Amino acid sequence: MAVRNVLFVMADQFRWDHMSCAGHPHLPTPNLDALAARGVRFAQAYVQSGICGPSRMSYYTGRYVSSHGATHNRVPLSVGEVTLGWHLRETGKALALAGKTHVLPDARGMKRLQLDGQHDLKALLDEGWFTLVDRHDGHHGEPDSAYADWLRSKGYDSPDPWTDYVIAVDGPDGPLSGWKMRNARLPARVKEEHSETAYTTDVAIRFMEERGDEPWVLHLSYVKPHWPYIAPAPWHEKFSPGDCLPVVRSEAERGPQAHPVLREFQNEEVAQNFARDETVSTVRPAYQGLIAQLDHHLGRVWEAMERLGRWEDTLVVFCSDHGDYLGDHWLGEKELFHDCIQRVPFILYDPSPEADGTRGKVEKRFAEAVDVVPTILDALRLDPAEHLIDGRSLLPVTRGQEVAWRDAAFSELDWTFRGARRRLGLPTGHHHAWMVRTERWKYVHWTDGLRPMLFDLAADPDELNDLGGDPDMGEICQEMRERLLAWFQGLKRRTTITWAEAELRTDSHKRAGVFLGEW
Repeated sequence: MAVRNVLFVMADQFRWDHMSCAGHPHLPTPNLDALAARGVRFAQAYVQSGICGPSRMSYYTGRYVSSHGATHNRVPLSVGEVTLGWHLRETGKALALAGKTHVLPDARGMKRLQLDGQHDLKALLDEGWFTLVDRHDGHHGEPDSAYADWLRSKGYDSPDPWTDYVIAVDGPDGPLSGWKMRNARLPARVKEEHSETAYTTDVAIRFMEERGDEPWVLHLSYVKPHWPYIAPAPWHEKFSPGDCLPVVRSEAERGPQAHPVLREFQNEEVAQNFARDETVSTVRPAYQGLIAQLDHHLGRVWEAMERLGRWEDTLVVFCSDHGDYLGDHWLGEKELFHDCIQRVPFILYDPSPEADGTRGKVEKRFAEAVDVVPTILDALRLDPAEHLIDGRSLLPVTRGQEVAWRDAAFSELDWTFRGARRRLGLPTGHHHAWMVRTERWKYVHWTDGLRPMLFDLAADPDELNDLGGDPDMGEICQEMRERLLAWFQGLKRRTTITWAEAELRTDSHKRAGVFLGEW
């Protein structure tokens, strides 16, 4: 049977190495493992930015950050950018949302188009062409959200039940905030069945049930395991520090030879706290509990699909928008270019019989976030929009076809908004970095006259020894810089006409009545 539906699942801040099918020795993820057994697990999948907003905009547009321009959180995606929702809408389909997107309206762009709050088009543009089933971005109080109203209906009496119950814990003298990482080992004040992960799963299952046999495309986007690292009982106590992966860091990474940007990121408050052993031993078990909870509820989704017969006709993507340092490299949070941030879990289930020969395969060729949109368009047999989309369909890989493939992955960072920029004495402006990662090398080019970073991943897979300042590595740096430039030249910048239209217009001036240059 042909693909009729798409379930596009994303978890927020989920590290690639925190699944049992990826080798974690103490964190069972049976339902993600089951999805990997049904489909293909891409073991070398990379995002286009280590930050929620720009990474998601690459997932939703199929375009690199330098193409779509939404370079950081709170930087709106231009009203002129084309997202998956628009591609689907052109063919009469809708892109439904349950959960988080991080989409921010381009208020200035819509003002130029004179789109006011009463216009249906503005409502779609506000949401990046998602049709809302339920949106909940988490990370801060959303007192007017459907989730907040639902929590109040369940007895959580508060103007802001997310802050007061979902990410709060009970201390000996009253409620304590989950923003304080010292409280991460205590259970959330909210019941498990009322948590963000459970609620979002309920919304998604209800959506699938209500659609019946009508085709659908759903983005099921979970907030967790993103901070605040507060898990409901019993997930908060499932793991001990001994169940966690060892922290990856070395003293050389914060010595005088360290890259100045790395050193200043290590001076951020979150990094200073994650440099403490007590923070790591408190947060990492809770983080694993949130992942185990997420895996449990994905099992509910898989069961609903089985009951509804949806495994027969539904393409399933599972991925993350980036990872989490959790103390690795003396850092917390995300943003920089280490694999624990840029490399993400990525599993693709293709229901086509053509994919039967690759089920359970671990694919080591590079996949990128920009591949999701063209994969979905390919599965639904829609226009591939090659003049717009930087990524490529993964279906030839899942269907075992012989095809030339990329040998590098790319990512980028706009660090204008970080205090590190000020501490380095740089004024507000354009402050960027770009990464190219091949099988052996990872190279990062920085603006502002800063030296590059370079890692030999064959000799140093943990990325502890930055060779970017080594004069003996000049030839390798030059080669990688040229790789980066070649990629940059291939970005899709002419987006307002298709390639077919460009071909039609080529050498067409005489057909248009322009006889320029005749003797």
